[in-house]
Amino acid sequence: MSDQLSVDLPGWSPEADTALAQLVEQRAASRMYAKDATLWGPDAEQESAIRLGWTECHTVSRPLLAEIDALRADLAGEGVDHVVLCGMGGSSLAPEVITGSAGVELTVLDSTDPEMVQRALADRLERTVVVVSSKSGSTVETDSQRRAFLGAFEQAGIEGKRRIVVVTDPGSPMSDLATSAGYRRVFHADPNVGGRYSALTAFGLVPSGLAGADIATLLDDAEAVVADLARDDESNPALRLAALLTAAHDAGREKLVLGEGTIDGVAGLPAWAEQLVAESTGKLGRGILPVDVDQAAASSVGWHEPADTITRAAIGTDPSGEAQVVTAGTLGGLFQFWESAIALVGIGLGINPFDQPNVEEAKNAARALLDAPQDSGDDPDPAFTDGSVQVFADAALLGDASDLAGVLAAAREAVPPGGYLAVMAYLDRTGADADAAGLRSALGGDQPFQVTFGWGPRFLHSTGQYHKGGHPNGAFLQVTGAIEEDLEVPDRPYTFGSLITAQAAGDLAVLADKGFPTLRLHLTDRATGLQQLLAAATASALTPQ
Repeated sequence: MSDQLSVDLPGWSPEADTALAQLVEQRAASRMYAKDATLWGPDAEQESAIRLGWTECHTVSRPLLAEIDALRADLAGEGVDHVVLCGMGGSSLAPEVITGSAGVELTVLDSTDPEMVQRALADRLERTVVVVSSKSGSTVETDSQRRAFLGAFEQAGIEGKRRIVVVTDPGSPMSDLATSAGYRRVFHADPNVGGRYSALTAFGLVPSGLAGADIATLLDDAEAVVADLARDDESNPALRLAALLTAAHDAGREKLVLGEGTIDGVAGLPAWAEQLVAESTGKLGRGILPVDVDQAAASSVGWHEPADTITRAAIGTDPSGEAQVVTAGTLGGLFQFWESAIALVGIGLGINPFDQPNVEEAKNAARALLDAPQDSGDDPDPAFTDGSVQVFADAALLGDASDLAGVLAAAREAVPPGGYLAVMAYLDRTGADADAAGLRSALGGDQPFQVTFGWGPRFLHSTGQYHKGGHPNGAFLQVTGAIEEDLEVPDRPYTFGSLITAQAAGDLAVLADKGFPTLRLHLTDRATGLQQLLAAATASALTPQ
């Protein structure tokens, strides 16, 4: 197994020995791969019974390979060689890693920001095929993106239905629509696999294969590790990682810093692992909070370890030499390993790793705002404005803060003991606002708590579950921006600008209703406001509490 997977756990503890022995005694690995739905307890049995198909994707997904190759050849023959993926959460994160690792181009549209959508619509439309991926078939972001592309194709004189490929579950609304509308192709994914475990299903393979990634080898490499991951033996690396994480969580260290090292053929895996960990474990007031840090931060401030941090995990060679978990190998092997280990963590934490009970809360709040939109004049007045940044927060949270430096200090002070600060940016992640990701390391420094960063609305499908269902010790800093050029959603009573605004407002309202400290910074001018915010975060010289 060494070629496909290498796992080193220098952070091992006596408590992990105990947790490992329990998993082996339960025959947890073999029962999981035998699809034993009773493994996670009676409350999880109904959901688990329809969510264990991922254990055999390396076999079940094989027939897709020839179908994807044939469609790619047909499209190439028509001069269509630019692949756009419209998908959220598990529908986009795995393909992004697969194609990034393979060095092939895939445009991932996982945002409702009007500028990001408009940029995708304007890029080589005459050569574009759009993969619309939604497990439920009713994801509002994906449906809105589909409508926008169909409108753009029509305006350009292109037969839109010939340029749409759908990936969804059988019987979903999107499946019915695609069939009745005559879309180019419908790929049905395995309905017994949840979104975050779907890397090796049609959701991961179709867009990646159409873009030119070697998806056959991906399945081969996953298959090569399955026998070892299914063994009820103390040497099983998935059992060992699950035991280490469970023991650390029980000791009060419930945060996992994910840094990317160097592995040939693997790039960007921490972002995928972040969703897997957060959405699988963050529920019932328990869970593991993943903190995805960039490679530069991993060798400096990003690797700091407050007392409540579980461990530092490196995907590949550890940049700092201090990680307590180091995994390396092939991408297919790593997908299978992390899925196995995190599903097993659910046993020790006493949670169902396959549901996501809190994800719908923010969606419902956003839908309510879209159904009953408020005039801009009804928006609350900011507490104050500093340059191009409006500040919205309760007076009690802000205290005597009167500028951005004071606001950021107030955000730090709002973090509960043993908690974390989540920065949530509803901005254009691939365009002019990309620098906002630097807020995580700028605000983190050597603080005695972790700082996470998520792009909205895509994080709603991943860490959003942990925010609302995991350990209730978060403080939340939301960043929004003025919509400078809005874009209509065809045949819908809202624009992309009003959609992303509703999603941000709905999410923050749910968090506030749960009693969490919340703060919103609105950039009235995105370019100057963002640079102003980054400068304040860097210059405020926040020192440990």
